[in-house]
Amino acid sequence: MKKLFFVILVYLFSQVSSLANERDTRLNQLFNELKANKSKVALIIEQEIWALWSTHPTDEKLTARLEEGSQFVRDQNYIKAKDIFTEVINLDQSWAEAWNKRATVLYMLGEFQKSQDDIDQVLALEQRHFGALAGQGLVNIQLKNYEKAIKSYEQAQDIYPAMRSPKIMIKQIKELIKEQSI
Repeated sequence: MKKLFFVILVYLFSQVSSLANERDTRLNQLFNELKANKSKVALIIEQEIWALWSTHPTDEKLTARLEEGSQFVRDQNYIKAKDIFTEVINLDQSWAEAWNKRATVLYMLGEFQKSQDDIDQVLALEQRHFGALAGQGLVNIQLKNYEKAIKSYEQAQDIYPAMRSPKIMIKQIKELIKEQSI
């Protein structure tokens, strides 16, 4: 009986690992395509990446909770959204998108340093997260770390060359720095 249980356990683990590997392989392929494509095609690739990021690799219930929290964000109920994202993080601390969603809510609540702390977690788990890098740019503008904000947008632009916000924000930050130095 113990041997059968062990065989089943090994099989289930291999299936989860296989799904995670397929997800990682697909993300790597999409990021390569994102770097090589412009505007309309890049937007489609971006949407595929977001769909993968927003889907938990092994737990449909966590995916549903993340979506529930996202609905609270759309309804501007940021406290409830933060609670749900925190719950999801506590259930799986290795899911970058849960950290990213909470970082966004913390930014909207004006908790900029806490938002930055969550962004650090996102980037430790998924260094190519252009959304988190753009968010980091916004956070650092609020924290008056303008050079770090520019660096964040440059990193996002390197990952996703067709992304519009980095070009716009870098220009605005440089103008802001110039105005403040006068």
